[in-house]
Amino acid sequence: MSRYNSDLTQREQELLKLRRDSDTKATELAKMEKMLQQTKSLLDKKGESGSESKDLQENMVEDLEEKVRSNRRYRRNSLHHTQMLESQMKTVKGELVGTLDHLQELRNVLRRSQQKAEERKVAMEKLAAGLR
Repeated sequence: MSRYNSDLTQREQELLKLRRDSDTKATELAKMEKMLQQTKSLLDKKGESGSESKDLQENMVEDLEEKVRSNRRYRRNSLHHTQMLESQMKTVKGELVGTLDHLQELRNVLRRSQQKAEERKVAMEKLAAGLR
């Protein structure tokens, strides 16, 4: 049973880590989107400046857009992984409940068996005493 608890604890810790990572990436994504909008806005305002500077700015925008796309993919994957872990955790919890119920049932059977064995022992002692 401690193995199940250990497994469950590990999965819960992994789930918490994924949630924190997902939140961090979401915050980064929002910042990058804001930076992208600001950069685009600067480009629009600047209009026609030197072609070299324009190429550099376009490269920066493309890089930022790629980072945003990458972070979105990472976040989607993290959310999927989190959902998968939550599902597994629910399954493990269900199994633990079933195992606990079964163990309690076995404990009750053992108690009844021990009680019957004790009663038989007392009866045997009485019979032995009666035969003497």
